[in-house]
Amino acid sequence: MNVFEYDYEPIPGLPGHLPPGEKLLWQGSPARWPMARRALRVVPVAVYFGLLLVWQCVSALRSHDSWQQMAHSIAIPLLLGAAVLGLLSLIGSAAARATVYSITTHRVVIRHGIAFPMSLNLPFVHIASASLGMHGDGTGDVALVLSKPQRVGYLLTWPHVRPGHYIQPQPTLRALADAPRAAQVLAGALAEFAHGPDAECAPPAIVRVAGAKAAPGTRATAAA
Repeated sequence: MNVFEYDYEPIPGLPGHLPPGEKLLWQGSPARWPMARRALRVVPVAVYFGLLLVWQCVSALRSHDSWQQMAHSIAIPLLLGAAVLGLLSLIGSAAARATVYSITTHRVVIRHGIAFPMSLNLPFVHIASASLGMHGDGTGDVALVLSKPQRVGYLLTWPHVRPGHYIQPQPTLRALADAPRAAQVLAGALAEFAHGPDAECAPPAIVRVAGAKAAPGTRATAAA
């Protein structure tokens, strides 16, 4: 498992040609708005600035300010909120556009980075399990649990990590419009890899649906 920068992509989303015997099975990228909304917390930030505007309006009314004074008092937080939300949305969109997730017959590759593109290489032999979680908007995340002592840096991998798992970060394929398909491909690849020539090195691997909002037909399981 390694992380490296690159300047040339012989295959889109991959930093180099695949070795003999390895095949590309699936590629995808995050949906832009879901990525920005969940990874960069756009909605909570919007709620914060909305409450700030309400507070400014209530304060102005209690002070019996004129409409001009009220407009002046809310102009700064309104403009600041619009700028912050616009910036977060732009970063989220750029991050999604710069990201390519790849599943091959031997590994998962996460290519990410806006200014400095990097690739995170996750061989199947280091993946202990994976979970598929669906969201209400129809997108989903596929989180990978690495076998100990394998570990990735949370900040180096963010936002392509499962939120809240800081001690043992879980690399995650986030905000996928076809998350069930990605999970099914990964389940099949893990199962086939576990019965291949490297089976003695491969830990048990399971892909399972996590959460109560999973869409029908999204269950995919593979056990080594």
